[in-house]
Amino acid sequence: MSKKHTLSVLVENKPGVLARVAGLFSRRAFNIHSLAVGPTEHPEISRITVVVDVEDLPLEQVTKQLNKLVHVLKIVELDAVKSVQRELLLVKVRCDSRQRAEVLQVVDLFRAHVVDVAPDSLVIEAIGNPDKLEALLAALAQHDLREIVQSGTVAIGRGARSITERAFDRVIA
Repeated sequence: MSKKHTLSVLVENKPGVLARVAGLFSRRAFNIHSLAVGPTEHPEISRITVVVDVEDLPLEQVTKQLNKLVHVLKIVELDAVKSVQRELLLVKVRCDSRQRAEVLQVVDLFRAHVVDVAPDSLVIEAIGNPDKLEALLAALAQHDLREIVQSGTVAIGRGARSITERAFDRVIA
């Protein structure tokens, strides 16, 4: 039975690394639900957060193959309970002055923010886990949703421990 897995992959910040990592998933026909890449506290290291829907055994095989890539430093699967996971959602809602109060009520209920106001629309920003963002979209569905932009998941383990500590030692060695 397949389920969603969140992988945090620390890599050397070099050209082409993202393509090679994503290529491993693609060659195995795994659908990447979410992919986010960004720098870490060390400029030489980037973190790739990948969310895939796959069975445990094939995931283990891909993880072993990822570890063989030259620029991959560390791979950690982040458990949803033992990590903080967030996405960013921007949604443009078409609404006139009569509908605006109702839309703003939904925005407040979900602790979202209006980041742009035009005479006939609002742009709403929300940050949260995927379930919260889906619920927000469902609550706004009765309005004219003109455009939706959603980031990939970013995640970090709970507690004081850092997964980049030893990985940085490998880069500078």
